[in-house]
Amino acid sequence: MSGDSASRPHGYAKPIVVPETLDQLCGPTSGVVDLPRHLKWSGNPRYDLTQPGRIGDLYRTVLNEAASPTDLYTYVSRDALIRLWPSMWLPQAVRRAWEERFPELRRAPRRAA
Repeated sequence: MSGDSASRPHGYAKPIVVPETLDQLCGPTSGVVDLPRHLKWSGNPRYDLTQPGRIGDLYRTVLNEAASPTDLYTYVSRDALIRLWPSMWLPQAVRRAWEERFPELRRAPRRAA
């Protein structure tokens, strides 16, 4: 596959958006982030990244709900994603799509959640 992609694996109704490279992920790692309604359509869209675990919650939401690569570039940081990847809960189809594009995520050391 080349370029940014959205795939729809068998049995998974929503397209999965994956960027071309991890280097394009330049999202915040501190402060307060308010997600737009298309990413956080239910509940509180505010993520205070100074609170433990909130950055992982933010990334999980964005990876699951991204409508375009721009959502990923805006809200996800490459270094934080790599650090958090082993302990993030994601649907199997989402994890597989990202790890197929970025094998280095698969090789990230597993941490206790």
